[in-house]
Amino acid sequence: MESEARLPSEALLSSEALLSVRDLRIAFDGVEAVRGLSFDVRPCEVLAVVGESGAGKSLTARALLGMLPRDAATSGTISPDLSAARGRRISLVPQDALSALSPVHPVGDQLAAAVRSVARVSRAEARSRAVAALDRVGIPDAARRARAYPHEYSGGMRQRAVIAMATVNEPDVVVADEPTTALDEEHRDLVLRLLAERREATGAALVLVTHDMDAVRGYADRVLVMYAGRLSELGPTDEVLDRPRAPYTAGLLASLPHNATPGRRLPALRGTPPAPGTLPPRCAFAPRCPIAADPCHTAEPEPRQAAGRLVACHRWEELPHPAADLFLQERRPA
Repeated sequence: MESEARLPSEALLSSEALLSVRDLRIAFDGVEAVRGLSFDVRPCEVLAVVGESGAGKSLTARALLGMLPRDAATSGTISPDLSAARGRRISLVPQDALSALSPVHPVGDQLAAAVRSVARVSRAEARSRAVAALDRVGIPDAARRARAYPHEYSGGMRQRAVIAMATVNEPDVVVADEPTTALDEEHRDLVLRLLAERREATGAALVLVTHDMDAVRGYADRVLVMYAGRLSELGPTDEVLDRPRAPYTAGLLASLPHNATPGRRLPALRGTPPAPGTLPPRCAFAPRCPIAADPCHTAEPEPRQAAGRLVACHRWEELPHPAADLFLQERRPA
């Protein structure tokens, strides 16, 4: 039996951390949507943040950027606070590139404005950097395309343009919030390759918020699995995906479409995530977990060191491998 040791909060600190989040809490009208989340972002790494809708992924990403809604109440620490240097030290690749770009200004002008917001350069130099940034992300005939408006770009080109904008000032951290959701497989792979290339070229860390487990497998160094606003599992990508130790991670992986049997309905993770504000003092995943026992219904598990990663589960050692059959059921028609 592998040893399990309670991980004190100070042991979560990494001497290599570029960005450290400790006990992050985000609430709306007194209801917590992110609950005591702690993790590190290391230099040059890709950290994927995954989980079902409502897990708190995008809120966490926006907290890093200092872009939470005005009515959000927060506590905990994000160190260093890069939000005051947004655009220079930390930047965002948004999900909806069309909404992120101004419809009334040429794309090149918008990139040049991003350059001049952080660097004292001439308009000509800013324009030159903007064209170079568009060229680096594969925009054909970048000097001419820089004069075009967002509606004159295809969806894939707009996504490249916002990657150019996010990386033009070579920030320390790039946060990509579901950057491939609206793209087909070909353009999804292109966007992910571009993000990887820009990370390698600039040395930036990348926080990738995504539902796409293929993207996680292909591009992430570590993966943070969130459930009901908390850490469920955090560790090296291959280890977490190949042998999950948190039941929620195992269930999430089991419900992927490639686990479907031909001629049968798609598999689905049993039940639904709890709504914020309805959580009793127990493991939030317990009602959906096939190995839940008495401790799971009486106390919420804290993150612990387990098999080389962090796991928030009372019974991680009892999870069989492989665990998919514990979680699979056919998705019933609506």
